[in-house]
Amino acid sequence: MKTLLNIIWLVCGGLWLALGYFFAGIICCLLIVTIPWGIASFRIASYTLWPFGRMVVDKPGGNGVFSLLGNVIWLVVAGIWIAIGHVVTAFAMAITIIGIPLAIANLKLIPVSLMPLGKQIVPTDRPFVTSYR
Repeated sequence: MKTLLNIIWLVCGGLWLALGYFFAGIICCLLIVTIPWGIASFRIASYTLWPFGRMVVDKPGGNGVFSLLGNVIWLVVAGIWIAIGHVVTAFAMAITIIGIPLAIANLKLIPVSLMPLGKQIVPTDRPFVTSYR
């Protein structure tokens, strides 16, 4: 079921959302000072591409002062606008019955789009694994 929902998600907007996060990550990495946000954008892009069956958790040891400061800067500069975009598209997706799970997935992206630093994406069947080799 997760695969079917991910394919529908990909066709109905997930690809465009992922490309947006990917290009934002490229721009952030080109500006050098914003590389941490670029890496976070790439992480969000991969999550946006295939969201069903994965979840966002706090990275162990990743919630320090620098993550907090970086998240506050991100929130003011881009996070609020991205979250508003996710809410608007979630309402649009929720109009149809088949779009309700897609709208829920879109709303699931809001916390990581507001505060991306200090987070990691893990499969839902293994939410407590802290590293993958």
